[in-house]
Amino acid sequence: MNQIKRMILSARRLSPSIIPPSCFLRRRPFSTSQTDASSSAISSSSHQKIQTHHEDSTKTSSLKEHELAKFSAIADTWWHSEGPFKPLHLLNPTRLAFIRSTLCRHFSKDPTSARPFEGLRLIDVGCGGGLLSEPLARMGATVTGVDAVDKNVKIARLHADMDPMTSTIEYCCTTAEKLVDEGRTFDAVVALEVIEHVANPAEFCKSLSALTIPNGATILSTINRSMRAYASAIVAAEYILQWLPKGTHQWSSFLTPEELTMILQRASVDVKEMAGFVYNPVTGRWLLSDGISVNFIAYGTKKTDNGEL
Repeated sequence: MNQIKRMILSARRLSPSIIPPSCFLRRRPFSTSQTDASSSAISSSSHQKIQTHHEDSTKTSSLKEHELAKFSAIADTWWHSEGPFKPLHLLNPTRLAFIRSTLCRHFSKDPTSARPFEGLRLIDVGCGGGLLSEPLARMGATVTGVDAVDKNVKIARLHADMDPMTSTIEYCCTTAEKLVDEGRTFDAVVALEVIEHVANPAEFCKSLSALTIPNGATILSTINRSMRAYASAIVAAEYILQWLPKGTHQWSSFLTPEELTMILQRASVDVKEMAGFVYNPVTGRWLLSDGISVNFIAYGTKKTDNGEL
């Protein structure tokens, strides 16, 4: 009983203080010097975690089979705003604010335009039911959404067909690795809340890089492997608040910002900016923050063919 009380108190201490609206678009510029300084501090076990586990050229997917089964079981609830994916529904506006800001800057687009991504080819890797693909399409992008779970893709396609502005999305039940084999490339590659569910993060990031054109943009979000993340993203979110089904996340599968940055660098993607997500329990909104101890998102650029950024 005392142990349970301590866990609850720990989770309560993680509730962020009210954050003023001016912090909504606070971001943390990221330099490679930060990564170089922190890389030497990462333990050998962390290095092993992000190294290539298998060199089997016949491997077509880095996803774990039990992860596919887990998401297939709840695929019908993607568009239920009060269902298992409620946290993503709440987080989506904040994720999109970061994506709009970084991609408009990267591609010299007007962030105040209703369709700032006009002319850009974007891929949403691990698109699920299309929660991110649809608003990206409404912002003018030519969107491809891919997911390894067939039920997810069917739900996404059915929902997108209900709106002429999203019916143009190309949905495919496939993997990033297979698209690389097909020679597909995109101006920007987005993979949000996906990398913590793959078997081999390093190989997954290599595939994302291969899908990105030289000098294109890559955006990923995930959860930090910190004790605070364990308390809030697993203990609080899955067991106390029950925002997510129990077993949604495995703490050992999370990556630290330094590890993710190093993985992306090895895949020829240079991380330029990071931001954290914090939840305001009073307003029920997620906000961008400098704090990256739990949920965080990263934007990077793909090196050109001659190695320049």
